[in-house]
Amino acid sequence: MNKAFTREDVDVEDDDEFSSAPSLPANAPNYMTPTGFARLKEELDQLTGDERPALVATVAWAAGNGDRSENGDYIYGKKRLREIDRRIRFLVKRLDSAVVVDPAERRDDGERIYFGATVDIVNDDGEERTVTIVGVDEFDPTRGHISWVSPMAAALLRSRVGDTVTLRTPVGIEEITVADVRYIEIDNY
Repeated sequence: MNKAFTREDVDVEDDDEFSSAPSLPANAPNYMTPTGFARLKEELDQLTGDERPALVATVAWAAGNGDRSENGDYIYGKKRLREIDRRIRFLVKRLDSAVVVDPAERRDDGERIYFGATVDIVNDDGEERTVTIVGVDEFDPTRGHISWVSPMAAALLRSRVGDTVTLRTPVGIEEITVADVRYIEIDNY
């Protein structure tokens, strides 16, 4: 379609940018650690308090320069403003639905695996690995943080130290043994 027939001034509700964001199962709570909640809140505050107001000022300045059709500052600014607004809506929804669970305040025996647990596991080959079960917006495989809705977390949840659980992976079935469980403060930064 020729660009002459499109309208750039129409703000379409398009959340394609965040369709790749991890989703929650239907009617499931949005569990989050305190540091994960703080990280999202910090990002929201930065967007609404710093980045968006500065960009609005730039767009207003660019709009005052006349012809908007070839004004790069105006066109890019409006596009970036839509992206920021989408991210703000996403963050507000996630924070509003958050159920903050502090693993450091776990009061039971600490042997059973629940949200927030840091778990040492051993696979069939004797390889050890440590994973921490966190919220869907906090997962980071490079740090061993896995989402509580992931297949590995689903296999581990409610098991105890010494239990062997079956994990279904893309390459096949794997047996993993729970070596240790602890509940500590999780650093998501």
